[in-house]
Amino acid sequence: MNFIRTKIEDVVIIEPKLHEDERGYFVETFRADKLEKFLGYKINFCQDNESKSSKGVVRGLHYQLAPFAQTKLVHVIKGSVLDIAVDIRRGSPTFAEYVAVELSNENKRQLLIPRGFAHAFVVLEDDTIFTYKVDNYYSLEHERGISVLDETLAIDEILDSSKLKFSDKDTKQPKLSDCNEIFEYGVDYYA
Repeated sequence: MNFIRTKIEDVVIIEPKLHEDERGYFVETFRADKLEKFLGYKINFCQDNESKSSKGVVRGLHYQLAPFAQTKLVHVIKGSVLDIAVDIRRGSPTFAEYVAVELSNENKRQLLIPRGFAHAFVVLEDDTIFTYKVDNYYSLEHERGISVLDETLAIDEILDSSKLKFSDKDTKQPKLSDCNEIFEYGVDYYA
């Protein structure tokens, strides 16, 4: 496995090693020991989630507040997405900046999004299957969101918003500047 820090060093691209021959392929998609050695801290994933979406669907930007904040390890089983992680740690040198990475069944890339980040993905192909591990259970009362079209984040500059499909919930998400409940930089949300 190859681990690559992005421009926001806490967000990590993971490139698993693909073993391929005429029969097909094998890929090891998760190794806790290698990931934890690279990161320098333990992650205890406890829940796996999967979604299937059509082209143009946007899911996010979502996050959960402490004590149910989540680290996510995301990848695509079928199709492709543009995966987006936004730093929402008030006081961070990269506050309100984002990382966008294309994940697909072809490139097998994964993205690790730590606690303190909002997450979204834009589906690039019909019938895309997206899966992710989280290290904390889902809690409706701790779930929050931010509009992916918040112009101050400038994510909309890389999206063709005329072709996007949002859930009712995501069309009503506030701008980051209107979110009082976010994270503070330097707080250990893993404690």
